[in-house]
Amino acid sequence: MVEPYEAYVEKFNEATQKLLEIVPQVVSVDGLYSEEDQLQFILAFRAMMRLHKKMSHYTEFTWDDLQMEEQLFADYTSKYLDLKEKLDPTDPSKKASILNDIDFELELIRRDTINVTYILQLLIKFKSKHSAKDKESIEKDIFNLLNTEVSLRSKRELIEKFIQESLPHIEDTDAIPEEFEKFWNVEQEKALQELVKTENLSEEKTERLIENYLFTEREPLRKEILDLRKEGRPSVLKSKEIGDRILNKIIGFVDTFVNGISGN
Repeated sequence: MVEPYEAYVEKFNEATQKLLEIVPQVVSVDGLYSEEDQLQFILAFRAMMRLHKKMSHYTEFTWDDLQMEEQLFADYTSKYLDLKEKLDPTDPSKKASILNDIDFELELIRRDTINVTYILQLLIKFKSKHSAKDKESIEKDIFNLLNTEVSLRSKRELIEKFIQESLPHIEDTDAIPEEFEKFWNVEQEKALQELVKTENLSEEKTERLIENYLFTEREPLRKEILDLRKEGRPSVLKSKEIGDRILNKIIGFVDTFVNGISGN
């Protein structure tokens, strides 16, 4: 079940307190000599990563709501990875380790190498440069990334639209992220309206299904997809074709407007 954003904030802050009881500072992780203590840290921090991943899907997500700063979270993440690196299943002396069977769930901290946030940083640099040569170099880098980076492929057309139509009118470089977010929200709403209109879907049900898809990371079943249709389910012969078409559109919507936006 999807819970309100505030509920995840509360759970994350509670999890933060539990973690700090085990390791009050980042360097405290280095002092966890017993495997039992290390396991306590791994499980406590993994719970925080799960909550962070869920919260990051909310548009209202901000680190200001949390009792741990983003940099400190990143520092604890590094220690989490350090513990994993120390485990060597090929070492005979460590085969009995209670940590060998722990799933470190590395997908919880996987980040796209290049995401939209990175592109925005390049755009800020581009606007702040006065030299034509510098501008040309950064512009070349941006468009090379848009053309070659897999994680940006579905977003390329929209990012180019922002660069061509919105960026020239932004004077303050600090306003670029905020203006991009406004632009992205408008385009996302337009894309959602186009999806529900062309497929004649319930907007409310479609939004709920997309939210559930993001949180559970499980592709919707064909039955769930077909239940979105206002006109009811199609004939058995057409169910697969229509269900697959709508599913592909929903996956495409998520890939474009959600994945890789803030590094998820």
